[in-house]
Amino acid sequence: MASKKLQAEDAAGLLKTATKLIAMKGKKVAEYDTTKKLPDGALESMLGPTGNLRAPTIKVGKTYLVGFNEEVFETVFG
Repeated sequence: MASKKLQAEDAAGLLKTATKLIAMKGKKVAEYDTTKKLPDGALESMLGPTGNLRAPTIKVGKTYLVGFNEEVFETVFG
């Protein structure tokens, strides 16, 4: 049985409970404050070229980490 693919609507729902999004793609890291209006580009940064939520997606407290960057992971997870 294949797992359900999460798309833009699902990603927006995840951010309703978050205060911060850190989206990573290689060395490129973007941080978004999600406490008020969803910032431009935040949702797009969570999605891959197929329109599905990128992996890994990890929730740490009220922060979502999407994608991978070794430096950020070392900072967050020590």
